[in-house]
Amino acid sequence: MTIKEIKEQLKTSDKPIAKSFHIGDKFKVLMFGFNKGMKLEDHTAKHTTKLLVLEGDVIYHEDKKDIRMKQFDEIEIPANMVHSVGALKDSLILLTQG
Repeated sequence: MTIKEIKEQLKTSDKPIAKSFHIGDKFKVLMFGFNKGMKLEDHTAKHTTKLLVLEGDVIYHEDKKDIRMKQFDEIEIPANMVHSVGALKDSLILLTQG
């Protein structure tokens, strides 16, 4: 139900919606939903993270480079790397950390 909850909440939100999908002792999996134009501003993660675009079209930004990512594209984000994600279309991403 996580994806359905995110999509429902996005109908009335002006910022990305995040939900935990699965959490274990040494990992966690998060989902983020974006409406077109929404942005997850610069931030870092303590652990290496894998970002997978489930649907949509996003711009991933780190260290003076922008990478356009579409459905099923993925990227590894190093621990403590300042980065941001912006949605060019309504989008859903999956993040695996740990």
